[in-house]
Amino acid sequence: MQTLDCELEIKNLTDEGVIEGYASIFNNVDAGGDKVVPGAFVESLAKARQVGRTVKMLWHHDPSQPIGIWEDLAEDGKGLRGRGRLVMEVPKAREVHALMKAGAVGGLSIGYRTIKAEPEGNVRLLKQVELFEVSPVTFPMNDRAKISSVKADGLAEIVEKLAAGDRLTEREFERMLKGTLDLSNSQAERAARVHLKGQGEPDTAADEATRFWAALRG
Repeated sequence: MQTLDCELEIKNLTDEGVIEGYASIFNNVDAGGDKVVPGAFVESLAKARQVGRTVKMLWHHDPSQPIGIWEDLAEDGKGLRGRGRLVMEVPKAREVHALMKAGAVGGLSIGYRTIKAEPEGNVRLLKQVELFEVSPVTFPMNDRAKISSVKADGLAEIVEKLAAGDRLTEREFERMLKGTLDLSNSQAERAARVHLKGQGEPDTAADEATRFWAALRG
C-alpha cells in the first residue's frame, strides 16, 4: 500500500463523531511529487459500493488502530469529499475527536494502490487508484496540511493549551516531544533546552523538534 498526504478541510464535526469534509484535493502536488487528478477515485469507490465495503478510518495507517469509517465518499470538482464517523467508544477516536475540535489535527493521508499513473515533468499524475483507507496523521508530507497531533495518549490537554495560545513549560514541551517524536528522555531534554532556551548545540533531535514546532504553530 502506498500513501499520499493531503489537506483535511473539515466542514462539520459533531459531538457524536460525525465528520464531513475533503479527504483529498485534486491537482495538489505533495512533497513526494504525487498529484491526484479528477477521476482517480471513481472506479475504486464504485467497486466498494458494489461489494458493500466501507473505506476505513485508521490512526496513522495502523491497521491495529481503526478509529472510524468513511460512510460516504464521492468526487466533486474540488476533490474527494467525504462523510465519516469516528467510533466514539474507542479511546483513540475520542482523543482524535478532541484534537480535531481544538483545531490541532488538520491533516490526512490516504492509503491506496496505484492502478494508472503517468509522469508530467517531475510530478507523477495519479489517474486511477484503489483506495483502502484514509488516516489522520502526525506529519503529512504535504506542506499545505496544517497539522499537529500526538502519538501517545494523555497529551490532549497540552494540545488544547497550545490551541488557546498559552506557553508550554519546559517539562510540557519535553513530554510532547517524547509522545509525538518518540524521543528518549535525554533527547527530549536536550531538544527542549536548545529550542526553548538556546542552550547547547543543535542535534538531530533538536532539528526534529524545531520542524515539529513549526508545523504545530503553522
